[in-house]
Amino acid sequence: MVEASSFKGRDVVSMLDFNREEIDFILDKASEMKPLAERGSDLLKGRILATLFFEPSTRTRLSFEAAMHRLGGGVIGFAQPGVSSIAKGESFEDTIRTVENYADVIVVRHPEEDSAVRAAKVAEIPVINAGSGPWEHPTQALLDLHTIREAKGRIDGLNIALVGDLLYGRTVHSLAFALANYDVKLYLVSPPQLKMRRDVLEKVEGRLNYVETGDLKSILPELDVLYVTRVQRERFPRPEDYEAVKDAYRIDREMLRDAREDLIVMHPLPRVTEIATDVDETPHAWYFRQVRHGLYVRMALLALVLGAL
Repeated sequence: MVEASSFKGRDVVSMLDFNREEIDFILDKASEMKPLAERGSDLLKGRILATLFFEPSTRTRLSFEAAMHRLGGGVIGFAQPGVSSIAKGESFEDTIRTVENYADVIVVRHPEEDSAVRAAKVAEIPVINAGSGPWEHPTQALLDLHTIREAKGRIDGLNIALVGDLLYGRTVHSLAFALANYDVKLYLVSPPQLKMRRDVLEKVEGRLNYVETGDLKSILPELDVLYVTRVQRERFPRPEDYEAVKDAYRIDREMLRDAREDLIVMHPLPRVTEIATDVDETPHAWYFRQVRHGLYVRMALLALVLGAL
């Protein structure tokens, strides 16, 4: 049986590090955070969160900072590496070793795939991965699961499609790892150039029922969840490669006429052109509600790794 104490001092680096029972426990605790998000709490009074963002972020950084403030804690950190001693040549590891002297938990986003692993290796306080290059984004996967569970009442038994950039999209890598703990059918929908990474599929082989396809229209009527991702311009080595696939899928109100009435459309955001704004006012649109679940999940994770629950 999972207990809150088992999370104290724990790093949150990869969804591969969590089993079904642990994930469900985190989701339950996230639900318990809803009233605290409204009225505030002193649960983490006197504790300090350090947010170290070496890549741009809106939702992840602000939700972590809001989560810490809602729980009564404080926040330090930076949103651009150019304002830190990294600009003077300090190593990533030395930055982590320095910052842990000022904080109780570190949240880090970095363009290199192994960044969170490296941070956790040298830090003696908990490290939470807020995005490690194109590899993983575990807290996004947890908030995605929490959103699905609230919208559909369950996760098991659902037909879920991940659409768009499955090669560079770290959110879908973490979500695939997480969904391997559940009884779902997963459709991986992308252009051939952006198919799901082979190393991701190797790690879920035998645990996840998935189908790879490029044809979204044919499977749309079967779906309970449509999870759309942005084609990530910043990950492409050549601009012409991005231009060739940037508009591979576009979800609009007309397309959704073929969908189930209770289909939910999700997106980790930011969106560019992949979801038309005419979808925003339909019952299918869950991507902005999804943002709120990030607050609940990150409140729960901070409280758990700091041993406050």
